[in-house]
Amino acid sequence: MQRLTVNGVAIDDTFAEAFGMRATAIIITAPNRKWARQAAITMTGFATSVIGCGCEAAIDVELPASQTPDGRPGCRVMIFAVSTDELQKQLQNRLGQCVLTSPGSACFAGLKGTADLKLGAALRYFGDGWQVSKKFGGKHFWRVPVMDGEFFCEATTGLTKEAVGGGNLLFIASSSAKALAAAEAAVEAIENVPGAIMPFPGGVVRSGSKIGGKYKGMIASANDAFAPTLRGVVKSELGPDDNAVLEIVIDGETSDAVAAAMKAGIGAVTALGPEKGASRISAGNYGGKLGKFHYHLKDLLP
Repeated sequence: MQRLTVNGVAIDDTFAEAFGMRATAIIITAPNRKWARQAAITMTGFATSVIGCGCEAAIDVELPASQTPDGRPGCRVMIFAVSTDELQKQLQNRLGQCVLTSPGSACFAGLKGTADLKLGAALRYFGDGWQVSKKFGGKHFWRVPVMDGEFFCEATTGLTKEAVGGGNLLFIASSSAKALAAAEAAVEAIENVPGAIMPFPGGVVRSGSKIGGKYKGMIASANDAFAPTLRGVVKSELGPDDNAVLEIVIDGETSDAVAAAMKAGIGAVTALGPEKGASRISAGNYGGKLGKFHYHLKDLLP
């Protein structure tokens, strides 16, 4: 494989292959930053991959009180799924179990889309007939009685069918410490890109996968081509000094958001250099046969 080099970091001449998804966003607010984050983190738990979790979700951005609908600290959370029905199911369950239950929380639409998904319009029934419908500022809200007062929630939020899931970067290094340093640098840079999230723990995944496997019923299994311990017994993509690989998976509100996030990640890792981070950057794809979005690394160089 041909490679370019930026600041001593090799860049594979390959591309990340991504897929169209459905997505929505909400704004969660609370009396302070701690509880806004807690509600958002709890809501986005167990949401790393649609393969096993039903959706992919994470905090997009933390919002100061000056930028939220009710003038309190908040978080914008994004949720991605493969279908509108699954997205509505995941949104309703996570909102009801993780945000409605969180002290002092309120919830607002975080996206204007081509269709609506239910927020308070679904959770209002928890009020058992005591919920109150309110309309002001051209928007519809529900006030649901709870034990610390009221849960204030916008009736609906928007749905976009233009979202993209599965953008990715692979950071290959001589040690696990260097691979992690590279991944952390990339995560920090990507967190500044609006409309893009990284659903895996801390934005990073160690268990990169390939489609299928030798055991019946496996949708995905270990990406053996990038597993250092299997070098020599499989067709490996790793050189003799490549001893650790970490991956970042990116979902975006738009294709441009994914491209911008990948570019930011590449820029951060190449700036770090091979002495402190990755010696090589690659990406995962399926030969271009499954996802219609292809992000060529050579087009995203800083």
